[in-house]
Amino acid sequence: MSAALTLACLWAVVANVLAMIPARDNHWTRAYWLIAAGVPILGLVTWQHGPWLGLLVMVAGMSLLRWPVVHLWRRLAGRRYDG
Repeated sequence: MSAALTLACLWAVVANVLAMIPARDNHWTRAYWLIAAGVPILGLVTWQHGPWLGLLVMVAGMSLLRWPVVHLWRRLAGRRYDG
């Protein structure tokens, strides 16, 4: 396994462990840190292994961080949700 895929798997494990720890802010701070760390890893995976594996890693990351994606989708669609 390449270093990029190893980093992607390590990112997924860290994301799951961080999700198990209670947080007062509903994990938003951790989500921002995971996004900031995940984007370069995603770029590295895409660069080394091509767009299909990069897309697969992106979908896996989006499944772990689904609420930031949902809120972004709602904001882009104009259906802002304040709950």
